[in-house]
Amino acid sequence: MVQRVTEVVGSHPESIAHAVENAVTTASHTVRGLKWFRVSEIEGAIHDGKVSEFRALVRIYFDYEEKVHP
Repeated sequence: MVQRVTEVVGSHPESIAHAVENAVTTASHTVRGLKWFRVSEIEGAIHDGKVSEFRALVRIYFDYEEKVHP
């Protein structure tokens, strides 16, 4: 088996978990065979002294699909 990796950034105003969910859900619209993920960075925005947004850099692993030649 061979897998590929793509990196996406998800964001959400409420939590890191929601930010990760956004990243995975969005990637699933264009990439087939998603298998697992790894959060490699977490960051956020601050507005008026409070956390206003969570961001997660997510590495998503999926199976490599080889072209089948007729």
